[in-house]
Amino acid sequence: MPGWRAQWRLVLLNSLTCGLEICVAAGITYVPPLLLEAGVEEQYMTMVLGIGPVLGLLFIPLIGSASDHCNSSYGRRRPFIWLLSLGVLLALLIIPNADLLAAHFAWGGRTLQVYFLILGVGLLDFCGQVCFTPLEALLSDLYRDKEEDCRQAFAMFSFMVSLGGCVGYLLPALDWSRGLLSFYLGGQAECLFSLLVLIFVTSVLITMKVSEEPACGGPTGAMAGAAPEPAGGPLVDPAGLCGGGGGGGVPRSCCYPLRCQLRLLKAGPLLCLLRTCWSMTPAIYRSYCHVPHVVRQLCAAQLCSWVAVMSFMLFYTDFVGEGIYQGVPSAAHGTAPRQRYEEGIRMGSLGLFLQCATSTFFSLAMSRLVRHFGSRRVYVSSMVTFTASTLVICLSKSVVVITLMSALTGFAYATLQTLPYTLTCHYHKEMEVYMPKRKTKYTNKNGLAIQRDLAHLTSVDEEGGLIHKTGGSNAHGYFSQDNSESYPPPHNQNGSSRSALGTELEETEGYEKRGVGLDFAILDSTFLLSQVFPTLFMGMIVKFTESVTAYMACSAIFGTIAIYLANHVIFDQKDLKS
Repeated sequence: MPGWRAQWRLVLLNSLTCGLEICVAAGITYVPPLLLEAGVEEQYMTMVLGIGPVLGLLFIPLIGSASDHCNSSYGRRRPFIWLLSLGVLLALLIIPNADLLAAHFAWGGRTLQVYFLILGVGLLDFCGQVCFTPLEALLSDLYRDKEEDCRQAFAMFSFMVSLGGCVGYLLPALDWSRGLLSFYLGGQAECLFSLLVLIFVTSVLITMKVSEEPACGGPTGAMAGAAPEPAGGPLVDPAGLCGGGGGGGVPRSCCYPLRCQLRLLKAGPLLCLLRTCWSMTPAIYRSYCHVPHVVRQLCAAQLCSWVAVMSFMLFYTDFVGEGIYQGVPSAAHGTAPRQRYEEGIRMGSLGLFLQCATSTFFSLAMSRLVRHFGSRRVYVSSMVTFTASTLVICLSKSVVVITLMSALTGFAYATLQTLPYTLTCHYHKEMEVYMPKRKTKYTNKNGLAIQRDLAHLTSVDEEGGLIHKTGGSNAHGYFSQDNSESYPPPHNQNGSSRSALGTELEETEGYEKRGVGLDFAILDSTFLLSQVFPTLFMGMIVKFTESVTAYMACSAIFGTIAIYLANHVIFDQKDLKS
């Protein structure tokens, strides 16, 4: 993808990514003071901030998989991007105007204002986080043909996320109440959120204009780039609705009324969107039960890596304020302990800003690093750097050293936003290698049905690649999940397998029927889960140890586990041998 035109197109295509990160970072940073001013206690405030990640864990797989099978004339990903962007825009309007909205109801008062704030915060965090999934899938659709193009696309994605984080953390720090806009808009919060609305709307329009996603008007366009469907039928109908086949889509008895109603859905894309999501729900459950081995390994490493990074980011400022500057957050305003704490918070914010700046640099250099050192070395070295930095932070008392180490953690932040997604694109591009087919054998013996899951693989060839078979009458061995070898019974003239004691039927289920949006959704779920864990357990750990250094110690421990799991991730075909 050479040339400045292609790079500029990537910047424009990822403008919504930057706009989303600006709004989420600035909005969530500014929300806690608004909740405290409205009378929400601090313990309940942390629960409010956890609403978005919990909802995201529930709905991200549904949205990711439904976007794989959406049959809208506007494309597969863009209807979901539009809908989630509308939610973000609505949240940006609700949060600064919660008191005005509550004032329109005489029975509401302060309680209704709190409810409006909670609604706005949950909507902003949920829609903002979930919207990244169809954006990642859109990048994969546009740049999946060449691995180098895909790597550069997600490197730019990571760069725009880091840039958006830098801007988003700086905007609330500026004093907007003294500007000219505050005279017309009413204050700090109104000015800030009005600017966020302007940035967000502009970024949405730019990305939607540049994306040019092809429409999926027929069943063949629903899963672009997917391998041919096996004889057993697709796991989910390619159009997302009952388009035939056999697999696990909508029952045939439902097909006729749905097809009749489809003629009316061209004027209602939102209804088509909801119907697609509803029809996808059973298939998503089955897809979660049969996650390919390569995706499982990657998600395990990604989860521990994100838990380590998020434990650092969420509590780093508090660690600096209390642990390094010996401040007391509960002290009265104007006292020396409170002033030391506030000074530590400012220094901690500087460290997080330097982390974003470092992440921006490594995002730009990620393609060259992978080209020269390989994905495995870059991934593992980023987590080694992160773990070493957190260990130094635990042991050092120097503000300069701690700030420099916090800047180095940006390497891991950039890596986690780039390499897992390029690896997933690589898996889906060579599905017959990384996602082999499963065989389910149903044996009927004396009226009892016995199910066995088998993987049909031949041995590794001399070139080091794997040859995968989809079935047939050849007498290759089957290797079951417990590594025990068995052999298929002889076939009769009709092609069915029969044994002396009963009949055996084989059903082939291919992993290659998975859409890339679902696996991106699973990866994004690890990011949301990494936010839930620290908020639930870190407080208890610090209370037990009676030291805020436990924040950084836990981050280092999870970083060590992530290094171990990263060494088991499948990066290329050579890793499949082991």
